[in-house]
Amino acid sequence: MTIPFVKLHGAKNDFILSPASEVPATGLPELAIAICDRYTGVGADGWMLVDETPGGSTPEASYDATIRLFNSDGSEPELSGNGTRCAAHVLLHGAPEVNEIRIRTAAGIKHLRVVERRDLEIEFEMNMGHVRILQLNATIQGRDAVLVDPGNPQCAFPVENFDFDWRAVGAATEHDPMFPNRTNVSFVRKIDGHTIDVRFWERGAGETNSSGTGSTGAATAAAARGLVTWPITVVTPAGKLTLRADDSVYLTGPAAVIAEGIWFYGRLVPNE
Repeated sequence: MTIPFVKLHGAKNDFILSPASEVPATGLPELAIAICDRYTGVGADGWMLVDETPGGSTPEASYDATIRLFNSDGSEPELSGNGTRCAAHVLLHGAPEVNEIRIRTAAGIKHLRVVERRDLEIEFEMNMGHVRILQLNATIQGRDAVLVDPGNPQCAFPVENFDFDWRAVGAATEHDPMFPNRTNVSFVRKIDGHTIDVRFWERGAGETNSSGTGSTGAATAAAARGLVTWPITVVTPAGKLTLRADDSVYLTGPAAVIAEGIWFYGRLVPNE
């Protein structure tokens, strides 16, 4: 059998997107693991199913499409900021006159606005909603941390540098008993009063080049600790993301198309 896909990246955090109507109803975690495999599948940090059916009973609750996300290990997170921008790119591809879209996620409806279109890349500002500080001064794995909720669990470690095995700390923190559903992890280094440098360990995906929710959580944690003030630039291994805050936190970043095609899974069927 076959599944069509488009592959995109949001600041080098890559995702495979498929129409929900073209995907089997069962075995989705196993399919996610297979399609995200970088040697025997298409390869990505996550697989997203896109349902373009609009809905909502009131204007405030209305949405243009629904997405369902699976990590590369088959787990199903609540939200990906970079991934949601990729979905918005796909949904607006054939509608250059449309500059706003509302997407329903497992963490609620997210509103995105086009900032700039650049050929295969679109810059979006995404309303990340109200970010909650769960614990301002926590101790996790023997380290100083801030626990944050920007729509999924986040543990942010303020650090002076990255000259330690932060990947091992990230992996251990993801599975720390403090987090029964595991957690995303960020390591946050202050550059100046409006800029932080961040490394990411994502629940279910491991090390990633960037993270939308991770950047949101890291920026909120750094601001809450008084390390920086809004607006905040997050420097990632993939480049810069910018955030501002008023009633909500707003994240600006890119989404770009990489490829499209058909994934063969199970057995290859000639002429299918």
